[in-house]
Amino acid sequence: QVQLVESGGGLVQAGGSLRLSCIASGTIFVKNIMGWYRQAPGKHRELVARITPAGTRNYEDDVSGRFTIYRRDDKNTVYQQMNSLKDEDTAVYYCHAERQDIEGLEEWGQGTLVTVSS
Repeated sequence: QVQLVESGGGLVQAGGSLRLSCIASGTIFVKNIMGWYRQAPGKHRELVARITPAGTRNYEDDVSGRFTIYRRDDKNTVYQQMNSLKDEDTAVYYCHAERQDIEGLEEWGQGTLVTVSS
């Protein structure tokens, strides 16, 4: 059974930084594309950043240059460093794992709330 456990959310002032972590278990971590999504109140869930097993990164336009996704395969963990946070970054952030070698096999974490205050 795959489990993704996020941590690192919280309340931060605009312009501040947070680092989210997601520890995966029950899966072959190195075969997963790992991603961070977010869902703000009243909005759809959207992709923020993703990183492939080879280390290729993709970012949503608004976070590019402010957020950095990286992975530690030896720790089965994916991180997201978030700098220069804005009010509009306020959302629940979800960790996502997608097997690169098995179509349709994916898992979500329970989410962690990030609140940015101005």
